[in-house]
Amino acid sequence: AVSMVSALSTFFPVLATSSFAAVLTGLSAIWLLTWINTLGIVTSGIVQLITTALKIIPLLLVAIGGLFFLKLKYFLPFNASGTSAFTAITATTTFTFFAFLGLESATIPSGSVANPEKTIPRATLLGTGLAAIIYILSTVSIMGMIPSSQLSHSLTPFADAAVLMWGNGARYWVSAGVAIAAFGALNGWILIQGQIPYAISKDKLFPAIFGKVNKKAVPVSGIVIGSVLVSILMVMNYTKGLAEQFKFLILLTTTTVLVPYLFSTAAYVLIRLQNKYLQPHNHWPATITLSALAFLFSLWAIAGSGQETVYWGFFLLMAGIPFYVIILWKRGK
Repeated sequence: AVSMVSALSTFFPVLATSSFAAVLTGLSAIWLLTWINTLGIVTSGIVQLITTALKIIPLLLVAIGGLFFLKLKYFLPFNASGTSAFTAITATTTFTFFAFLGLESATIPSGSVANPEKTIPRATLLGTGLAAIIYILSTVSIMGMIPSSQLSHSLTPFADAAVLMWGNGARYWVSAGVAIAAFGALNGWILIQGQIPYAISKDKLFPAIFGKVNKKAVPVSGIVIGSVLVSILMVMNYTKGLAEQFKFLILLTTTTVLVPYLFSTAAYVLIRLQNKYLQPHNHWPATITLSALAFLFSLWAIAGSGQETVYWGFFLLMAGIPFYVIILWKRGK
């Protein structure tokens, strides 16, 4: 929502200067898509398909076109953080990984997907691969075209890069592409924020209200409650005293999501061990290597969120344990 508002500021400059206008626009998008997602997963899927198709073309034009306008001096200094290169890379890795969170999301609506055994793995690998290509090419292009001092304050870096390549007119269609991309991403996240609590509630590990569905088989309660929380978080970003807390919560989100990733890397080895179809001995070196690398990467990304964030994440996880013990006990009874 924040990215969408920034992109729209190209068309409506007031969004860059008025926090009230920015918040109102962001909230409007959140609740419009919340309503759309209550109409059913097919409707949400149509919106996702259209926005994905519309966003990729302008993003790739900037990402690939920018490679012909690079100035190597803009990549220097490599590390302007005032810390060691390793510390800077570690911190950057965690922020970058925030952009990849949700790479497993294709599995979430699996009950509503045709031929999920083939469709979901393909969607996950193709989606993550395409995102990685766009991320890398666009980051290299933009950082190589715009000085870091200017880039760090830019609300619309893609549009600024497009102006350098094709003139002022390009700013508008690229900003439109970025706004559409953010709108589509927001649609996908709102779909997911209802499906995850719904799945947990069906396993009797979450309050029953999250398991209720409407006539379109949509878990409306989870979507609405999630949108309320998202709305509060977005307002924080436009409140001077809470902007740092917004950044902190992004890091905290990454940290808490990485904990299940740690468990998943360990589970990967166990699943292969238990499944007779996945046990050829010649695959074990690759299995163990892949699992170990993923486990170490997750630990590294957690470390990059900083000491305070890790402590808070640990505190929240520990605070939740008594509640889940009670839930499991009641479930056992």
